[in-house]
Amino acid sequence: MLDINKAISNPLRYESDPEGNLSDLAQWSPNHANQLADAKGLVLTDEHWEVIYYLRERFREHGNEDNARDVLRDLEKRFGDERGRAYLYELFPLGPVSQASQLAGLPLPPHCHDLSFGSVM
Repeated sequence: MLDINKAISNPLRYESDPEGNLSDLAQWSPNHANQLADAKGLVLTDEHWEVIYYLRERFREHGNEDNARDVLRDLEKRFGDERGRAYLYELFPLGPVSQASQLAGLPLPPHCHDLSFGSVM
């Protein structure tokens, strides 16, 4: 169980927060993403990796200032093709923003747990 006082005093003490997101972005690797995906019964394909690497690059360029709605719109424009949001939910059934961010080793965008913003957690 997470001891919040220890986590506050030394945030790198724990590899991940209670939601399973990495506390240090440098810890991420494709192997880590595959392990997380396996635990959720998800097999990562080239389409998944395209979204994951895109989110990592987007985070590098813009940080975590965009809210979940903006991230979802951006993903829809970039990867939705003619199928739109449904395609993203096929790839990431637990939410294209929250699950893809977690697999990418990124902190969740603001408002990510709002069910209308690409999360079904």
